Amino acid sequence: MGPPRREGPALRRAGRRQSRHLRRRAAALRRGGPCQRLPLHARRRHRGLPLARRAAHRRPAHHQRRPAPGRDRRSLPGARPRRSGEGGHHARGGGVVLTLPSVTRAAVFHAPDDIRLEILPLRAPGPREVLVRIRACGLCSSETLAWYMRRKAPLVLGHEPVGEVVAAGEEASAGAGVALEPGTRVFIHHHAPCLRCRACRRGQYVHCQTWRRTRLVPGGLCDHALVPGEIAGADMLALPPEVSDDAGIFVEPLACVIKSLRRARLQPGDRVAVVGLGVMGLLHVLLARRLPVERVVGADLLEERLAAARAAGADEAVPAAEVREATEGGADVVFVTPASLQAVRLGYECVAPGGRLVIFSPVPPEEHWPLPLHDLFFREVEVVPTYSAGPEDTREALSAIAGGLPVESLISHRLGLDQVAEGYRLVAAGRALKVVVRP
Repeated sequence: MGPPRREGPALRRAGRRQSRHLRRRAAALRRGGPCQRLPLHARRRHRGLPLARRAAHRRPAHHQRRPAPGRDRRSLPGARPRRSGEGGHHARGGGVVLTLPSVTRAAVFHAPDDIRLEILPLRAPGPREVLVRIRACGLCSSETLAWYMRRKAPLVLGHEPVGEVVAAGEEASAGAGVALEPGTRVFIHHHAPCLRCRACRRGQYVHCQTWRRTRLVPGGLCDHALVPGEIAGADMLALPPEVSDDAGIFVEPLACVIKSLRRARLQPGDRVAVVGLGVMGLLHVLLARRLPVERVVGADLLEERLAAARAAGADEAVPAAEVREATEGGADVVFVTPASLQAVRLGYECVAPGGRLVIFSPVPPEEHWPLPLHDLFFREVEVVPTYSAGPEDTREALSAIAGGLPVESLISHRLGLDQVAEGYRLVAAGRALKVVVRP
């Protein structure tokens, strides 16, 4: 077991005057959530929800919420008594003073076989920031790629979190439907765009400089984290009651798959192949099967993953060497999900004339694929990379999950924060699908 959790914020009444930096939002909690459905025709332009709307109304001070009768102030959402002698940040807002955590446990990557649970300092939220308590976080297989992670070390892991609002800066704002009140459950994207630059205007959010710069502080695999103002405003979404914490951790990975399908420009009657049936491959199968395509074929080396693909709706799931035969001469769209040059080559061989090869994961920078230009030209094969996701994709992902997409069926392990290292070992060895960590 790891070190004991820090006690959370203690509350006491304060005067009406709010502090300069922190407050509690008094807006009534509304069910936000997107109302879109996954489009049946991928060629049709997805409009997405408006991204620039901001909550602009505050309840007057005399309408501030007070503790319900019979409830101790410390029993408010997120509040716990403070231990004797324990430090913390003090923040005033909404008629109360909060004692916020000044440290957090965090899973820190130092090397592929060196992931440590450490106690890190946690500053008070700034004027535009939101402090959240992490309720759950998924483990991503990209965080097991040694070449990708070494250059970032030391790094707090985790970018698929579901959190709960603890406190917000006095200038903090969130998207439509998100009430910055303690206890509000939220999905938090680990990056967010500015929504104003040329890349954002073109819908290419991952190429926005703000998107590349923003991140959770210190990360998703910890007890508490700070959400920058850019993320809170552009891509922090309230989870409706029908979306559990475990389902909520799929918003980010599913959003990446939604973008992948959009860039693939799937058409009715297409034959689809998915090479690699880990979590991301299975999410491709789940969504592709809901589109008017003719056939979905999955390919992998592991029999248990072939069985999972059949359960997810694949018309056929075959060993990787048999995928071309299973698609009857090639697929119109081939999705390659492993970060493997060998998988990319296999995927290319399975593309039918006039088809598309969608590369979903990066390969090590020193690996190069000699582009078969002659064959590429005469077969008119398109090579389409797809990287991460933007705010429109996360909203569509949340809508699909709220609509009943069975993402929780892909969870194989549920672990505590002190078991993160073991969780990544399971993922790296291919012995787990989705691992969920609950701090």
